Amino acid sequence: MLASRSIVTGQEKFALLNCRRLPGRVNTSDTALLPGFQEHDIAALVAAKRLNPLGKPAANSPKYFAATEIVEHAANSEWLSQATKALAKYWQRKNQRKQLRLGCFV
Repeated sequence: MLASRSIVTGQEKFALLNCRRLPGRVNTSDTALLPGFQEHDIAALVAAKRLNPLGKPAANSPKYFAATEIVEHAANSEWLSQATKALAKYWQRKNQRKQLRLGCFV
């Protein structure tokens, strides 16, 4: 739907949310927008196995997701709760590693 660039304008976000019919597959930017996550959270959700990209993309390749699956997840409060917990855990671990690394040099 949106271009593959990472900068998305508010007008483009509004256009996606008002689509009558979403495309079959959406990129990472669109995937983040539909359930209300940030774009950088999608990689953490994939790592936590809360989202499954289509096919078997390489680690450094663009990921695409089934739009129908993303819309279903966005409507499911239990899935949203699990995804939010997974993100909180991810950022907590990342911040702890950062503090440990900085603590060694102080």
